[in-house]
Amino acid sequence: QVQLKESGGGSVQPGESLLLSCAASDRMPLCMAWFRQAPGKQREGVAAICSGNPNESNIARGRFTISQDNAKNTLYLQMNNLKPGDTAMYYCAASQVEWSYLRDDLYNSWGQGTQVTVSS
Repeated sequence: QVQLKESGGGSVQPGESLLLSCAASDRMPLCMAWFRQAPGKQREGVAAICSGNPNESNIARGRFTISQDNAKNTLYLQMNNLKPGDTAMYYCAASQVEWSYLRDDLYNSWGQGTQVTVSS
């Protein structure tokens, strides 16, 4: 089972950007995704990429971009124009189930998370 480690979170002001990274311990699985969870709220899918094909949720569309570097076994999430509502713990996840996209029940490897806080 691949090990995942996120980095890049932090505290920013509204309108600023962050680049999250997720390093995988082994070859990139079929699908990788970013999920987030705010205190008191359910986990929600942000963006996923399966066999090189990205899929972004309504949360992400127009502001966030998911990408991966297979040579570095690293997944990225470029987040622009951040809003206070984006404040959450962001998790990287991996799945060997084809076309898992934002089905969190199909992901069996999870990182520890990286905190993103957006506040003025």
